[in-house]
Amino acid sequence: MSMQDPIADMLTRIRNAQMVGKQKVTMPASKLKTNLARVLTEEGFLGSYVLSEGPKAELTCELKYFEGKPVIVEIDRASRPGLRNYVGKSDLPSVRWFGGSYCFYQ
Repeated sequence: MSMQDPIADMLTRIRNAQMVGKQKVTMPASKLKTNLARVLTEEGFLGSYVLSEGPKAELTCELKYFEGKPVIVEIDRASRPGLRNYVGKSDLPSVRWFGGSYCFYQ
């Protein structure tokens, strides 16, 4: 079965796993998902990630919690294949650390 939007699938898996308090979430791997997990780890949103090799590679992400609450407060895909949102660099929201979580503000 082909997946139409693998990034949205990854974000949904992370969101659902955090809602039930899981420590790790596993998903089919791709270069794009691995690089996205790397960036989320470097920015402090994920604890770590592991890429298992093989014919069906899997990406396992360790979710991060702060004082029992998920570090990722909200995660959403703004631009998707059915609805593209194009913005300039100056229109992107800034990221601010706010009491254990990041907040976006305009």
